[in-house]
Amino acid sequence: MQQLLELIQRHKAGEPVGVFSVCSAHPWVIEAALRQALARGTAVLIEATSNQVNQFGGYTGMQPHQFRDAVWQQADAIGLPRERVWLGGDHLGPNAWQSQPAEEAMQLAETLIADYVAAGFRKIHLDCSMSCAGDPSPLGDAEVARRAARLCAVAENSWQQQGGEAPVYVIGTEVPVPGGAREALEEGMHVTTPEAVETTLGVHRSAWMAHGLSAVWPRVIAVVVQPGVEFDNHSVERYQPERARQLSRFIENWPTLVYEAHSTDYQAPLAYRQLVRGHFAILKVGPALTFALREALFALDHIEREWLGEHQASHLCSTLEHVMCERPEQWRRYYPGKPHQQHLHRQYSLSDRVRYYWPLPEVCAAVDSMLDNLRRHPVPQALLSQYLPEQARAINAGQLSSDPQDWVLHKISEVLADYANACQPDTRELVS
Repeated sequence: MQQLLELIQRHKAGEPVGVFSVCSAHPWVIEAALRQALARGTAVLIEATSNQVNQFGGYTGMQPHQFRDAVWQQADAIGLPRERVWLGGDHLGPNAWQSQPAEEAMQLAETLIADYVAAGFRKIHLDCSMSCAGDPSPLGDAEVARRAARLCAVAENSWQQQGGEAPVYVIGTEVPVPGGAREALEEGMHVTTPEAVETTLGVHRSAWMAHGLSAVWPRVIAVVVQPGVEFDNHSVERYQPERARQLSRFIENWPTLVYEAHSTDYQAPLAYRQLVRGHFAILKVGPALTFALREALFALDHIEREWLGEHQASHLCSTLEHVMCERPEQWRRYYPGKPHQQHLHRQYSLSDRVRYYWPLPEVCAAVDSMLDNLRRHPVPQALLSQYLPEQARAINAGQLSSDPQDWVLHKISEVLADYANACQPDTRELVS
């Protein structure tokens, strides 16, 4: 990841540049990100998580090499060179196997790491913070670091066998446990302290040295922290730069390191620029992208029913609600309350558990039927303006096609543009 290393060096030299990471497996989200990179002349960073993609398929059904091939095929189709597609792995460690004893979970994590690196993923977030069966909770910092160093050694061995560019690493975690964002907001957002970062870096650096990885430490490019941004089902904790000022200044003492910020979804465009300037130079985005996709598809559902009538409509929203109620395992733990509150969560939650249901055959069929209907019966400008006003304006300006799938991609691109504008103020310099 020489280009990413150079970007970090430019940031450390004082340039207000960064990179955002697209954390989604939805093909339309990935397509929108690839198309934006092509249009802006930049690289694009796309990451998979250990729950999405692993040696057993994860919830996407894809192993690392299959995810890579799917992204590359999309890049090839639009003409984006593969070298401008950067692949990363997020929260790689024993997360998916926490119910198993620690040693068994770590052995599975070793296979996970080796497979990711062998498939060409080169930005690797090593996260061993979660407790496994028999572990104390929480794990001590030294044990977290020791396990991360163990996985780093596996990654290095996999890279040396595979060849190509050397991996770069991200360490640490300041992300609430799944479903924990609501509690974090209710209790008050705690910005990571400089002392906590110093401890994290110290124990990890010592663990790297103990594992004979001193030569690898300069390729540790970032540490995950909480800068004071978060969201739950229906509210967002806005970034306040003054609360993170001491944290921002601390990393200036480490010449090769920046911060990685998770849960940055739904912030204002100014906040992204402020985050990058505050050395939170790697910004993760995920649910906001599929939330935008859902908004667009729900808008098309309303358009189709009004334009063609209930008897001809595909009824995407009702199909999705039926499927989610029949298969509640992806949302039940995260959406509390009475039935109506749960209904609102399912439809509109910022955490967007809907994203797990788009690949289901009956949902795909409803989406395809709706798009086909709207292609065969072009939507009047006035009706499109009612539900998708920005897309209607873009069509009127000759900037967007009349194909409804392109309207969805455009809606996703609006979110991506906020990140790109903050991270890439001069896009021409980011790609050699």
